[in-house]
Amino acid sequence: MRTAWTGMLLAVALGMSASALAQDAPETKTAVFAGGCFWCMEPPFDKLDGVVATISGYTGGMVPNPTYEQVSAGRTGHYEAVQVRYDPKKVTYDTLLEVYWRQVDPFDSGGQFCDRGKQYTTAIFVATDEERQKAEASKEQIAKRLGKPVVTPVLPAATFFPAEDYHQDYYKKNPLRYKYYRYTCGRDQRLEQVWGNQPAG
Repeated sequence: MRTAWTGMLLAVALGMSASALAQDAPETKTAVFAGGCFWCMEPPFDKLDGVVATISGYTGGMVPNPTYEQVSAGRTGHYEAVQVRYDPKKVTYDTLLEVYWRQVDPFDSGGQFCDRGKQYTTAIFVATDEERQKAEASKEQIAKRLGKPVVTPVLPAATFFPAEDYHQDYYKKNPLRYKYYRYTCGRDQRLEQVWGNQPAG
């Protein structure tokens, strides 16, 4: 009898815990941005309160489950991209767009910084009409602010393929190599030329 009663109490407790966890878990959305090397696109989003996770990966191409070697060689049609999972109650899509623009050279149609080829060009992938409207509006604002046409396309969201494990959180796992790559690629130098001291928003 005691064993049965204990089992019932445990089941009730577990049920309540699962329910509580479900209520506490944030309702998240995802946004996908291509901005050249995906290693460099994770850190600025990870810093935002409300961003739950960033995942480096590939999207926009024709080859299913591509490898890094295939994508970097330009044989798949995929972009290197980052998928941002976020809590819309804490951070808005508009804020994500503001942060995105400040990480890229929106005038370069041939790649980003030292990485060349379509696989390293910029793009915003949108899943809804609302995202498209906001992305297009922000693109127009950036063009007006900087006084030049922006070449970054706004594209329909496509299947997102996570990159290999060693690419995820690369800047945390290999901080020295990451900093060396970022510096030698000229990313920050070019961003300073494009944006100067202008804030992300």
